[in-house]
Amino acid sequence: MIRVGIVDDHAIVRSGLRQFLSEQVDLRVSGEAANGREALELARGGETDVLLMDLSMPDQGGVDALAAIKARFPDMHVLILSGFPETHYATTLLRQGASGYINKEADPDEIVKAIRTVALGRRYITPAVAELLADGMAAGGDRPAHESLSERELQVFLRLAKGETIGHMAESMFLSVKTVSTYRTRVLEKLKLSSNSDLTYYALKNGLIQ
Repeated sequence: MIRVGIVDDHAIVRSGLRQFLSEQVDLRVSGEAANGREALELARGGETDVLLMDLSMPDQGGVDALAAIKARFPDMHVLILSGFPETHYATTLLRQGASGYINKEADPDEIVKAIRTVALGRRYITPAVAELLADGMAAGGDRPAHESLSERELQVFLRLAKGETIGHMAESMFLSVKTVSTYRTRVLEKLKLSSNSDLTYYALKNGLIQ
């Protein structure tokens, strides 16, 4: 029996997924969470084999949650189920420890197939993501600039793009203001931008925030 934790801030989405997954003889929904912090608690509980997690959530989103979960529970299988197209996040999140990435428009049977795949300790790569990975290897330097960001830099970038202050970020990420400012400087340099408003524009233009 594969124990699945559902992480999404929309109750109706969780309900639909729970109902569909409960119809599978080898799957059991072991818990639900509405944000990244609750997802971490699910992982900490030890009753979950696969976390099926959305990216865009209030409080603590999927990018932050993935980093926190993999840091504390490196063997946890995290399958990202997102409304963002694969081109925006998939390759970055796979490099940062996600076991797979599926778009919410995928057929429900594909979600089940992905859960079973990652529960075996394998990556689930859709044909679209496989093509992105192959293109990235072939193109070398032609990847989008944000794909060059480290895990921490990506976290800081997305928080800044959403208008979060450095002080609040430092407190919630358990970092000093100076450290967060250093990450901000690195992000601006790597993306060749000069201000927080530039970061927001870049993120919106590339579909990284809504």
